[in-house]
Amino acid sequence: PSYGSFISTLNHKRESGSHSLSSPLLLPAVRQELPPICPDVRQKHRISIDVLPPEVKARFVSEPIIPIRTKTAKEFQDDVERATISGDWKQVHDFYLTTFDSFLELNGAFKKEANAPFNTIEDSGINIKFVNIVYDALLHTPADTQKSVLKGIINSLLREWKGPRTKDDLRAYFVLVQNPQYTSPATYVIYAHLLRQIAALAEADHHFLMHWFKKLPQKRFKQLVERLQLFITTRLFPAKPEELPPMAKCSWWIPSATKVLSLLNAANSISSPPIIPFTDLYNLTLDHIDFMEDYHTWQAHGNSNRFTFCQFPFILSTVVKKAIIQRDSEQQMISMARQTLVDKVSRRQRVDMSLLFLNIKVRRLQLVSDSLDELSRKRADLKKKLKVTFVGEAGLDMGGLTKEWFLLLIRQIFHTDYGMFTYVKESQCHWFSSWKCDNYSEFRLVGALMGLAVYNSITLDIRFPPCVYKKLLTPPIVPCDLDTPVGMATLTLDDLQQIMPVCTQVFQEELGVVKSYNLKPGGDKIPVTNLNRKEYVQLYIDFLLNKSIYRQFAAFYHGFHSVCASNALMLLRPEEVEILVCGSPNLDMGSLQRVVQYEGYSKTDPTIRYMSLEMLLFTLVLQCLLGRGFILYMSHTCFNQICLPPYKSKKELRQKLTIAISNAEGFGLE
Repeated sequence: PSYGSFISTLNHKRESGSHSLSSPLLLPAVRQELPPICPDVRQKHRISIDVLPPEVKARFVSEPIIPIRTKTAKEFQDDVERATISGDWKQVHDFYLTTFDSFLELNGAFKKEANAPFNTIEDSGINIKFVNIVYDALLHTPADTQKSVLKGIINSLLREWKGPRTKDDLRAYFVLVQNPQYTSPATYVIYAHLLRQIAALAEADHHFLMHWFKKLPQKRFKQLVERLQLFITTRLFPAKPEELPPMAKCSWWIPSATKVLSLLNAANSISSPPIIPFTDLYNLTLDHIDFMEDYHTWQAHGNSNRFTFCQFPFILSTVVKKAIIQRDSEQQMISMARQTLVDKVSRRQRVDMSLLFLNIKVRRLQLVSDSLDELSRKRADLKKKLKVTFVGEAGLDMGGLTKEWFLLLIRQIFHTDYGMFTYVKESQCHWFSSWKCDNYSEFRLVGALMGLAVYNSITLDIRFPPCVYKKLLTPPIVPCDLDTPVGMATLTLDDLQQIMPVCTQVFQEELGVVKSYNLKPGGDKIPVTNLNRKEYVQLYIDFLLNKSIYRQFAAFYHGFHSVCASNALMLLRPEEVEILVCGSPNLDMGSLQRVVQYEGYSKTDPTIRYMSLEMLLFTLVLQCLLGRGFILYMSHTCFNQICLPPYKSKKELRQKLTIAISNAEGFGLE
């Protein structure tokens, strides 16, 4: 309330002048509407940072002279220590009162050299260590000192600005946004206006801030992210709504905070290695909003000035993105089935319900050839719900047959004897064979197969290196011009190391013949020297991971996108595509164990205790077969259900399990 009354007083004074404010703390010099919050989402993770925007190259605005302040970090720490012992905080209070009074004073206190330009992205010119010491001490000062800092920030934000921001203004924003006081809803009005001003800065200014954020220590960077996430969460779902203004009056809060968070995401993305895991930028609260409405709004309005979280996909968790992909796929399936029905009815033809599905019929002994023939013949039906039938078997596909079909087919296609993929033992992953042929249609069909798995929410036992998923998103939407190169991702030595950690040669073997290739025109006549070795390495990487397998991967790319073509792919990082295809690499054993249901058993029964946790992993229901005379397990793979007789010992259970698993192919009906 004290902050609110202070803001009201300032607003009243300002309204008596030549300017009037339409809302509390709104600067006359700041635009009423924020500029478009979202650059093209397709370019979000691909913005070049090597070429500065034209604004950065323009002449710098003449900056006022900064006051000279000589207080050092050591002297400030001594002042705080004396105040803690004596209880006299006046000297410390005066330091905070002066320092946070204006942007110039902030620069005077924290700038390494008061009137040096520091017009570079490499060095903010701010003494970060001193800033951290001052902020760490702030939370332990008396309440009136903490209030004086907030009042000083309000005063600075209310000041009228004319013309573009100077680099010293950016430094002030850089210092103010790190204030740890912004964890309390009582400070959120001030925090929101600070974020709004930062969000409204020019692109060139954001470029500087992004690089300065990149230089922060990991601990401070993470704290910045956490405060912004807490602000967004609290605004969406306030514990005490009365503590915040009505949402209708502050609808700009979340867009402003998300835009500033996007600068931190950009800083994290250009850091090698990243400062924090990309998953730390997820806001899990958004798992509970109507994200499909957000997605549909984004599809309808694109990158207009209407805010959606889908414009900033880094903030959405894999759970949300997977759900969007699945629901988008379901909608496409329904649309495809409806169109088929309409076509049949309009032609007065008999409607066969099987027409609503992608029906795959295969023989086990000719699994690969039958599957590829079926997929090739039924390309028009790829976006229908998948149903699999094994010829000569009575099983009905409620999901289990589809899972087995994928499992067996992937196992055979990726076998080295088949020749399409090579297995790299050192990295334990598969890579595209570089042999040349006249027909790459099989790679297209394998891509379609992987797309079908994602489209039908099936996880696959595939081990591709991470760069495959980068290439699949280059670009995330298939170009209209079929001559446009696809899959030509910008890859690094790290990508090559993940595939071929002991790669030492530039030669490739094709059908038993070793061939050599020029990495550039006349390359065989150009010696590798210290001057061109970086170029050589980059050309080598590009050849191995892009050019030497271009036709194979382009076919694979088009096959995948023929099934999974969706704007939702634009929301995904390569790592998230891998999770969609292969499932999460990190399993929460405790959670899996807790969701198992027992029918006729309890967790304490001897038979259940005989089973290891790993044996329970992919089982949702354990059913007792007591009194039915069965000696082996039965499984209903469609429903992740195991029917388990009550064995007398762990040894017997293991023996029966081994027999059951060894004879597990095929489906029948009781």
